[in-house]
Parts: sequence; C-alpha cells; structure tokens
Amino acid sequence: MVFQDPYASLNPRMTVGQIVAEPLIAFGLGDREERDARVAELLTLAGLDPAVADRHPRSFSGGQRQRIGIARALAPEPSVLICDEPVSALDVSVQAQIVGLLTDLQRDLGLALVFIAHDLAVVRQVSHRIAVMHQGRIVESGSADDICENPQDPYTRALLAAAPEPVPVKPALRKTEVLA
Repeated sequence: MVFQDPYASLNPRMTVGQIVAEPLIAFGLGDREERDARVAELLTLAGLDPAVADRHPRSFSGGQRQRIGIARALAPEPSVLICDEPVSALDVSVQAQIVGLLTDLQRDLGLALVFIAHDLAVVRQVSHRIAVMHQGRIVESGSADDICENPQDPYTRALLAAAPEPVPVKPALRKTEVLA
C-alpha cells in the first residue's frame, strides 16, 4: 500500500533503511545481510540513492518521502500495489515524477496497480481500466480511453471537467536521485 500523505505514513523515529526493511522483517524474509541488500535495491528502484538508508524521513521532501513509501510497499514483492491518492499531497512537477515512477514500476515489475484518486487526468496516465465511484457505488467502468473520451455518467463528466490537463512526463524526469 502506498498512502496519500508521505509525511504521516512514515515513522519519524525510524531510519529509511528500517522503514523499508520493516515488511521484510515482518514476513521473515532474508537474514540481515540479505535484507540490507534488498533495501539498497528497493531504494534504487524508487529512484533514491541507497546511501540515504541511515537518514530519517524528516530530512526528505514530500516526493522523496513518497519514494520511500513506494520502496517499502515493494519490499515483499507484491503482485498488486494499492495506491491511495499517492500524488495528491505533492506539487505538480513532483506528481509527474511519481506517476512516471509508478508506470515504470508497473511495466518493469509486472505490477497491477489499484490507483485511487479524484484526478482522472492522473488516473488515465497509469490505468488501463477505470471504475468511477460516486457515493460508494460504481457509476461507470471501462477502458481508460472510453471513460475519459466518452463519459456517460454526470459525475464522471464533472471529475473530467475538474481535472487539469496532464503534463507529459519525460523519462529523464521520472527518476531523481537524492544526494547522500
């Protein structure tokens, strides 16, 4: 699970390495040396320098914290990653980087994403299929192109009207490294 608020979803008393390793420990995966190697690999996958493992979350920006949360979510090698409004607390340029990272991970790791968001422009960038919920009911579902190009439900039309135009993500902008 990747949570909405990268500030509140990470334990401030733990180091980044401890945060990312926590699911590995909980599931009994690997010994200490194997976990340390996996943490370095996960931080790299999330676009962070493994040297940051000894730092605490407070020393990172919101986008970097979200990358830490993504690395942690990937630790037990899930086949499905649930992303609950993972970019809503971030500024637009950082949103584009995180969306790019998620689409890269989706492609490279064969992950299925359940991407929960109100911004259909963002949802369309990462989704093959979209289900629109209103008041706890699915009011419309179908391919991302069908839903976004020919919305049938008034609520879907309202969400699309409220969504800003997406900014194309250049591959070079998707991965940024944190200075150690």
